[in-house]
Amino acid sequence: MTHTHQHSDADQAEILDLDAEVLAEHTASITAWLPVRSAPRQIVDLGCGTGTGTFALLDRFPDAHVTAVDTSAGHLQLLREKACARGVEGHVRTVHADLDSPHWPDLGTPDLVWASASMHHMADPARALRGVRELLAPGGLFAVVELAGFPRFLPAHAPENRPGLEERAHAATHAFHSEHVPHRGADWGPMLTDAGFTIEDQRTLTVTVEGERGEAVGRYAHASLRRVRAAAAPALSPEDLAALDELLDPDSPHSLLHRADLAVRTERTVWAARRA
Repeated sequence: MTHTHQHSDADQAEILDLDAEVLAEHTASITAWLPVRSAPRQIVDLGCGTGTGTFALLDRFPDAHVTAVDTSAGHLQLLREKACARGVEGHVRTVHADLDSPHWPDLGTPDLVWASASMHHMADPARALRGVRELLAPGGLFAVVELAGFPRFLPAHAPENRPGLEERAHAATHAFHSEHVPHRGADWGPMLTDAGFTIEDQRTLTVTVEGERGEAVGRYAHASLRRVRAAAAPALSPEDLAALDELLDPDSPHSLLHRADLAVRTERTVWAARRA
């Protein structure tokens, strides 16, 4: 489920699409790992964004039908356009809904529910988890995928005039994230168990994508750190803010869009929980 706060739908969509492109291999490894008992026929993608999970799941389960749910009408429109471009529009239904509402729309009775980087946005995660359990078919699987935190992109020594800038910028966003996404980085295992699920498996993937593998890494770093700047600016020193702005300036020789030393570094944890 995508919450934009001070970020526009367009900015968020750009990051989601770059995340899908850069981390496609890792997303595919998660869908391949899912401990399904048989190929699911009905899937719900909660907080689908612009369709990263929807299309990865359809690649893995091409005969399935996916109900893609999000709070953003703009993201759902982009998802529908992608479905048409891929020729899978007959396998995708979009639902515009706020999953913080106590009354969810009819999402069918799926065999698999997928929630990637969306559960931590829920205002009442316990209620949302109970809602997923009620939604699932008996024996159905719930896959929760969460990033350990915002990806890192710069080497520790960069930028040369302000080493450690990236970590300070992330530290400066702590108050913002504590207020707006307090469940980010949570351990979903106990909460899933409390909601009546059985944890069937759990794994953590260390993600490293080197920048030389494609210019999309630079665009991903630029879009992501532009977003970090918006939240970090009030707490950063003038010197750090100036150095960050230089990295974000497309015309600067030090711009993230032109650096050859970038990499995407993060961790993803996935919980596979079964409804008894």
